[in-house]
Amino acid sequence: MPTADTPATLPTDLAADELVLQATSVSKTFAAGRTGFGRTRVSAVDNVSLNVRRGESLGIVGESGCGKTTLARMLVGLERPDSGRIEVAGRDIASLRGSGRRLLSRDVQMVFQDPYSSLNPRLTVYDIVTEPLRVHGVGGSSAARRVRAAELLSLVNLSPDMMTRFPHQFSGGQRQRIGIARAIALEPRVLVCDEPVSALDVSVQAQVVNLLRSLQRRLGIALVFIAHDLAVVRHISDRTAVMYLGQVVETASTAALFGDPSHPYTQALLSASPEVDRSRRRSLGQRIMLGGDPPSPTDPPSGCRFHTRCLFATSICAEQVPPVVELSSGHVALCHHTDQAREQRGRSPELAAAETTETAPRVG
Repeated sequence: MPTADTPATLPTDLAADELVLQATSVSKTFAAGRTGFGRTRVSAVDNVSLNVRRGESLGIVGESGCGKTTLARMLVGLERPDSGRIEVAGRDIASLRGSGRRLLSRDVQMVFQDPYSSLNPRLTVYDIVTEPLRVHGVGGSSAARRVRAAELLSLVNLSPDMMTRFPHQFSGGQRQRIGIARAIALEPRVLVCDEPVSALDVSVQAQVVNLLRSLQRRLGIALVFIAHDLAVVRHISDRTAVMYLGQVVETASTAALFGDPSHPYTQALLSASPEVDRSRRRSLGQRIMLGGDPPSPTDPPSGCRFHTRCLFATSICAEQVPPVVELSSGHVALCHHTDQAREQRGRSPELAAAETTETAPRVG
């Protein structure tokens, strides 16, 4: 896979164009069984706000269980938020019903994680990629749709001769390309990709990622790209948001976030990422080792949700929800101690923790 030091940058006229997706204070909980005092709720997403402009790519990273997939499903309308507002092209998707809800799927589509289960094994490739056209009554005659199917397969670097085959006759990477072809059939404004390369071999990952970048540039589609692989996110994203236990804790341009991470969790996440370049490899002493496991989303900690594992946590972190701190234009973090975290970045984690203990009371 290409390992560019800087993120993908789209032409200025695309990146600076209209806002196509905006989520404001979005929250979502799920029932998780009963206790003696009622039903337990899992806080999957809590008070998340983000926006994406036409032609821009927003990467979302975080450890397993932090709410990335739930957020993605809400962005495309597969889950309804308990509170907050999600707008696609200026329309609140929660208020859409019937034909309005159907029109939404023309503006926002999803590429799923598993290329094996996301395609109907009973349909041919032609049926799969033209199904959105039939559902929405677009594409003209059957002959015109066949021409469109051939165009879509060519866009994702598959031969039009393959349209009579079935999904089981393709490799994982080819199946994911078919899923992408289906997703762009209606020329959506936004493409939400939920870990689209995690089930693929590394060499195939590079092909799919480069394909998404090429389609983004060619069609002006906005991407919301969810992944665990930080190298992939760095390669494809213009901006990156970091999630922890249902909350977005830091958002910045990809260059700023990787070059100057300011939330303690972001610093720990990046320090755990392996580096191929020897000049950039971290010694064991520079890696930030977080203690314990993430707290349960059924009973998240008070105040800052990260304070139970944070090297810089003080008593205020357990008592008060941290403010949104704007560090520079477009770079924000949800933390009480961003100044201290930035100052200590790159130093020994043990020394940073010791100095924090001397200057402020730790959370007991």
